[in-house]
Amino acid sequence: MAEIVIPIGPQHPALKEPESFRFTVDGEVIVDAEVRLGYNHRGIEKACESRPYMQCLYLIERICGICSHTHATAFAQGVEKLLGLEVPRRALYIRTLVGELERIHSHLLWLGVAGHEVGFDTLFMYSWRDREAVQDILEIISGNRVNYGINTIGGVRRDIDAEQSAKILALLDPLTQRTNYYANVVQSESTFVGRVKGVGVLPKDVALELGTVGPQARGSGLTMDVRKDDPYAAYGEIPFEVATSDLSDVLGRAIVRVLELLESYKIIHYTLTHMPDGPITIKAPKKVPEGEAVSRYEAPRGENLHYIKSNGTEMPERVKVRAPTLANIPSLMHILKGSYVADIPIITAAIDPCFSCTDRMIRLESAGKSGAQTKTWEELRQYGIRWYADGARR
Repeated sequence: MAEIVIPIGPQHPALKEPESFRFTVDGEVIVDAEVRLGYNHRGIEKACESRPYMQCLYLIERICGICSHTHATAFAQGVEKLLGLEVPRRALYIRTLVGELERIHSHLLWLGVAGHEVGFDTLFMYSWRDREAVQDILEIISGNRVNYGINTIGGVRRDIDAEQSAKILALLDPLTQRTNYYANVVQSESTFVGRVKGVGVLPKDVALELGTVGPQARGSGLTMDVRKDDPYAAYGEIPFEVATSDLSDVLGRAIVRVLELLESYKIIHYTLTHMPDGPITIKAPKKVPEGEAVSRYEAPRGENLHYIKSNGTEMPERVKVRAPTLANIPSLMHILKGSYVADIPIITAAIDPCFSCTDRMIRLESAGKSGAQTKTWEELRQYGIRWYADGARR
């Protein structure tokens, strides 16, 4: 049978964000897979070069709506490292609390999407119902359901009082009971297991070789978690287990995420019952000493890296983000080869992709000119104004 190429995206009903995939298929089997990044032109990293660090913090938070606290905390940690600041313990516990609440709402979102992708919409409705309760708690803490704005350089902006703590603790018991039910469903419900078991197999050695991170790696038996391997915030003081599975398929990744939910409930309970007294922030200078810093954070999707270069002024010279989705693209392409066309949605969903986290750069090349052009933020802004003005005249 002749091979044909199936393009999916950058605009496609199955894609929540614009990305371009090209699959070479022989019948129903994928023989080659290619992803073309670069359809989310955000410009956030470049924008940080012309803004003070504090403004950058809240701009960075908007890289992603699902893991906004992830990016804000990673950036704040990097700047605090450059400043040599010792963040108060209470602030570190609050960062941990919000981080785990965010992990819960992200994993529940993923569980619903996974159920929907395989036609199990009951699971989708149940898990998203619980996610609403978690977002309500985040709103009580920060005032926002998305982009919480809880961080500041040197600590956090909002404290946790006794009433808020009681509301969160009261939520943990019903969430734990329901998540235990989801764990049973994921591992025994024929509707779900029959569709994902043996699909998208990623052997442990291949996952390690391809630099896989997060639940994608732990679902292949790799015990890799920044919270354990390189503790930040309050994780060095909190007992918890790293959830793994040896199944190495989509089912294994689903099991890992459900087990991580149960661990997150335990972490939240510990942070609230062992919350230290004291201040929630310390004063940070506006100018950051010259230097470089790398900050690591275990996002819901895996290891998130932030690189910050300071030139001694109030604005960073360079900010670079390596989101976990970018790290998981090579393993995704490996898994898709040899799989069936019908498995593309659930295999792709299994890495919980976030392409707005992943895309960063636009490269401009002109005929007759060697190399790439570098434009300032203001030049890009004026270019955008002219582009839309010309479009309006057309």
